[in-house]
Amino acid sequence: MSSLLSTWGSRLRLRFGLPTSSERQSPAVVAERPLRASARGTRTTVARAARSTREEVEVERLQRGIAELYDESSGVWEDIWGDHMHHGFYDSNAVVSLSDHRSAQIRMIEEALRFASLPAEDKLKTPRTIVDVGCGIGGSSRYLARKYGAQCQGITLSPVQVQMAQALAAEQGLADKVSFQVADALNQPFSDGQFDLVWSMESGEHMPDKMKFVSELARVAAPGARIIIVTWCHRDLAPSEESLRPKEKELLNKICNAFYLPDWCSSADYVDLLRSLSLEDIKAADWSEYVAPFWPAVIKTALTWKGLTSLLRSGWKTIKGALVMPLMIEGYKKDLIKFSIITCRKPEK
Repeated sequence: MSSLLSTWGSRLRLRFGLPTSSERQSPAVVAERPLRASARGTRTTVARAARSTREEVEVERLQRGIAELYDESSGVWEDIWGDHMHHGFYDSNAVVSLSDHRSAQIRMIEEALRFASLPAEDKLKTPRTIVDVGCGIGGSSRYLARKYGAQCQGITLSPVQVQMAQALAAEQGLADKVSFQVADALNQPFSDGQFDLVWSMESGEHMPDKMKFVSELARVAAPGARIIIVTWCHRDLAPSEESLRPKEKELLNKICNAFYLPDWCSSADYVDLLRSLSLEDIKAADWSEYVAPFWPAVIKTALTWKGLTSLLRSGWKTIKGALVMPLMIEGYKKDLIKFSIITCRKPEK
């Protein structure tokens, strides 16, 4: 019995780093123990630093891919679809033409403003300063600047998009109202509380850190400002689920690889993040049924002679994105992909 207790005690000492009887009597071992603890702390610090470095490298790789994708594809998109690089808002089961798609993209902006309860008539309450986070070629920026007579600043990772957005602003007589720059949405180059309206139209899906993303949106929003996020999400999880099903993850991963997307989240995840920041008037809706005609139309235009020749000239990243467009339709049909709008208001001081 004493042998068994001795063995058990030895195992405990080894597992938890307790000293043996001889070690307790040895000043050298007593002096060595802080060194062991220090070494363990150093190894933990080094491991954390290595993990942080890997994450930073991964984010840099993702952002470089996003920039290159839009450098390649933005000219093709503008040539075929015009100013706006986002879904349109349609009546349910609508049959539409290309001109209808362009008007539907404008309607998407108007429906988002309406959903966020932005005042249309009261000039004293309309936004005067706007940031367009993930601005594309500046379609939303120019539309909002013109609508409200506001100053609008757009940011994107793509230098080509910045050049195109600035050129289009000059052509449309809005060079004094809008400006664009290359910047990271997770580290925006703006002061705290700078904007009356914070606008993100289909850029959230590219953000690798959703908490940092919404925190930056809230930081640059002025007290009382509206924040509008329109983004791709996956379906909300049921209470009994901890994650999506394997087949669902597989489909989304294929889309991620082509469009340079990090892990997806749900609309409910966004609502939880906004609540954690004490934002007010939080609302969310699934607009998937109202965007249903969009991806079939994009595929149809890609298969025209103009679309095919433009794709071939654009580059491999654009072609790779075009090849997975049918998966977007599949995701919507399976109720896996959700086209979500989430809005809120920053509290007044």
